Amino acid sequence: MEQQQQWRKLNGERISIPIAEEVTNVLMRESETGHELKVCIGTDSQVKGKVTEFATVIVFIRKGKGGFMYIHNETTTQKMSIKERMLTEVAKSIDIAYTLCNIFSRYSVDMEVHADINTNPSFKSNDALKEAMGYIMGMGFVFKAKPEAFASSSCANKVVQ
Repeated sequence: MEQQQQWRKLNGERISIPIAEEVTNVLMRESETGHELKVCIGTDSQVKGKVTEFATVIVFIRKGKGGFMYIHNETTTQKMSIKERMLTEVAKSIDIAYTLCNIFSRYSVDMEVHADINTNPSFKSNDALKEAMGYIMGMGFVFKAKPEAFASSSCANKVVQ
């Protein structure tokens, strides 16, 4: 059951249909043009005062030919520890990955879930690394953390307000 979320393209164009339908259309179009795709899903967050904003991205990589992405932003006023915020980011990524994984399988598209969590123990986000890795891999998804987690640490990071 997909919750209605407002997704948009990087250029700001809003997606008016459910994201699963949009992704199916994209995969059909890309398949017809012969592009080999890989998808990376990630979430980043930014705390500003009492508000935390989350940005989740679905990054489509056309192997050897660039890429494009879809973006979903949401905010909360719920106060969270850094570990709780990191695991909330992971949960948001897993939610959309789970919603779309059967579509990617149908089109033989590889998918990764990226966590904006540092593998270096001297960073605070590292506290959530083991739980995030277990959560993502336990769901059967490929897991990437920093510095390889560009979907969350670069793409989502750029669009979180």
